[in-house]
Amino acid sequence: MAKSKEIKTNAMRLLDSMKIPYETRTYECGDFVDGIQIADLLGLPHEIVYKTLVAQGASRQYYVFVIPVEAELDLKKAARSVGEKSVAMLHVRELTAVTGYIRGGCTAIGMKKPYVTRLSDTARDKAHIIVSGGKLGVQLRLAPDDLLKACAGEYADILQ
Repeated sequence: MAKSKEIKTNAMRLLDSMKIPYETRTYECGDFVDGIQIADLLGLPHEIVYKTLVAQGASRQYYVFVIPVEAELDLKKAARSVGEKSVAMLHVRELTAVTGYIRGGCTAIGMKKPYVTRLSDTARDKAHIIVSGGKLGVQLRLAPDDLLKACAGEYADILQ
């Protein structure tokens, strides 16, 4: 009988190539569900589950912001953190073309192109956080510093 092969996402392949440790958490998912529902589904505290948001600056450059699922991004703080006058959220219909990921499966790790990435400084004191694994139904547990290493990001004060 053939072994079932674990499906690897781009994010997992990148983490493997960088020898960054992570754990995979999977759940059944047909359609998009938000991060709070995913945390509840996996029995995880909301404060360690983070969502990935993509915005575009006044310069037309794209930026990635990773924040707790219950939090709101402060667009002014986000813009300041990347040296922009302003940023606006990317429309969901543009997400796949820009990142290579779909809504609900978007992660800062292994996007089509490397984008300037900021992780909420609330993650700094956590041993591990949970982020999307690059497709619906897959989450990754890793150290915040390792997430930043994988996407060449920085911590920033970006929450309302």
